[in-house]
Amino acid sequence: MTTYIIRRFLQSIVVLILVTMIVFFSMRLLPGDPILMLITVDDLANTSEAEIEALRKEYGLDKPMALQYLDWLMGVVQGDFGRSIVNGGPVINDIVDRLPITLYLGILAFAISIIVGIPLGIISAVRRGKWVDTWVTVMANLGITVPQFWLGVLLIYLFALYLGLLPVQGYTSPFDNFWLSFRKILMPVFCLSIFPIASSARQTRSSMLEVMGQDYIRTAWSKGLRERMVIFRHALKNALIPVVTLKGMMLRNIFGGSVLIETVFNIPGMGRLAVDAVLAQDYAIVQGVTLLIVIVVLFANLLVDLSYGWLDPRIRYG
Repeated sequence: MTTYIIRRFLQSIVVLILVTMIVFFSMRLLPGDPILMLITVDDLANTSEAEIEALRKEYGLDKPMALQYLDWLMGVVQGDFGRSIVNGGPVINDIVDRLPITLYLGILAFAISIIVGIPLGIISAVRRGKWVDTWVTVMANLGITVPQFWLGVLLIYLFALYLGLLPVQGYTSPFDNFWLSFRKILMPVFCLSIFPIASSARQTRSSMLEVMGQDYIRTAWSKGLRERMVIFRHALKNALIPVVTLKGMMLRNIFGGSVLIETVFNIPGMGRLAVDAVLAQDYAIVQGVTLLIVIVVLFANLLVDLSYGWLDPRIRYG
């Protein structure tokens, strides 16, 4: 196990470096000059080329791209993600301000998808062919196909504009005003969790149906064991392996999947931060956000791989 973890850790470092290199150099190949974002149209006519070069030197954009990358990488190792080109502040401050908001929404949606999606899949598989199975299957298909941004706009029109029950947009910390925060996150969290719930239900149903047809499950039934014991003690653990893989892949949605929802509901989270930084060609923020997302994805994949050995003792790590 230790050897496996060390090997995966080294592989993760290689992947992390490759991804940061791709993002770093691709951002700098985009047309346009981010320094010009600092200068208004009126000031541009009165700004000399020397002053523009001085700004470029201040942000380290006058160096060769390879040297810029090495400087940024060494800074990251020391906890310095660089300075934002647009606002001039440390990137880490922007991330620290936005990260709790995205985590709050994303973790809530992720937890709801597990609490609701997996039990629905189990019930659907156990009651295969019954009305509950039909209902869960239809709703899961709808949940997978509905676009999140369209659903968000529809909810805003219905519950905020037409019925006036919920706020239209924005975010309030639960520590400042819990009730207002709860009302503001209802629609975003619902939109974020609808796809994970549907996919979890479908995958759990499929895995459970496959496991329920195995010989050891039929043997458990023939011994006269109770339905609850057969399902939860014998069937569910093996059926969860594909579900755990799916949930591990969805962990990245805590950051990446919130881009559309944070834009629709005007929530100042990591998704909005990344979109605004890309549009402004704020290299430092894009690199910092990407690095954080890659670390989360790699860590989630490692946890998923390690969980296989607990779910199925036949799996061994070399």
